[in-house]
Amino acid sequence: MKKRVAISVGDLNGIGIELALRNHKEVKDLVEPLYIIDKDMLEQVSKLLSIDIPKDFKTISPNTHYFKIKAGVIDAKSGAYSFASFKKGVELCKENSVDAICTLPIHKKAWEEAKIAYKGHTDALRDFFKKEAIMMLGSPKMYVGLYTEHIPLKDVPKAIDEQRLFQFFIDFYRETKAKEIAVLGLNPHAGDYGVLGNEESTIERSIVRANEYLPNSPFLGPLVPDIAFTPTLRDRFKYYIAMYHDQGLIPLKALYFDESINVSLNLPILRTSVDHGTAFDIAYKGKYLNKKSYINAIKYITSTTN
Repeated sequence: MKKRVAISVGDLNGIGIELALRNHKEVKDLVEPLYIIDKDMLEQVSKLLSIDIPKDFKTISPNTHYFKIKAGVIDAKSGAYSFASFKKGVELCKENSVDAICTLPIHKKAWEEAKIAYKGHTDALRDFFKKEAIMMLGSPKMYVGLYTEHIPLKDVPKAIDEQRLFQFFIDFYRETKAKEIAVLGLNPHAGDYGVLGNEESTIERSIVRANEYLPNSPFLGPLVPDIAFTPTLRDRFKYYIAMYHDQGLIPLKALYFDESINVSLNLPILRTSVDHGTAFDIAYKGKYLNKKSYINAIKYITSTTN
């Protein structure tokens, strides 16, 4: 039986809705999609793109106001609409009307201009559910969980806390069920026995505690960050935990930029997303749109038992 998936359409001034329309046939072969967009807005999109709306393109209104699409423009009205579409998808998940939500790209500045109090989907989900959502990004070949996300680099060392790390490890394992998980150190050479920093001692204590608590001791590390993503180690590890945003995402995007996705772990609902932006520079211009991230985000939902 196919899973029912709410698809929030993202910023309508960007490429998300075109991705949804052009790839509907492939998506509906995988899941039962429900697109969160008003029919009037969808008709406006159809005319702008010169794409017919498929007869089986099922929609539900996000209960917000109609506006005129301005391709490639940061706009408060479009930001408000994308948030309403996302929020409706979460509500559908909460009431079990759908099995998961897949989010198409929003523009953070448009959310800000719309006076939305969140920086993005993950921030909003944490508040909606009062849970520490974990941001994991990756492709079928490699996934990276981020211990810290959108904080200044100077604040990362202060965030390396033994209890918080321990809980992060437990939650990450519970969500992924990975047999082996590579944990990166923070400093060059993983601190080199304290010569280049001592945060690794805290990371190591958290790893030891987590391995004692869980079956099969799944965590290994702290690994030296500059060798953690070499071919030999990638042959061994599919799941990584990075201490900060760029530490994990630079290698991931260098290797799998076109196909990576974003997954929110540690929540009572399943949410996946494309791992790319609104691409305002090519929106509504008839340019080629790479569908790999979108399709992988859908396939992740089909592969999970959540």
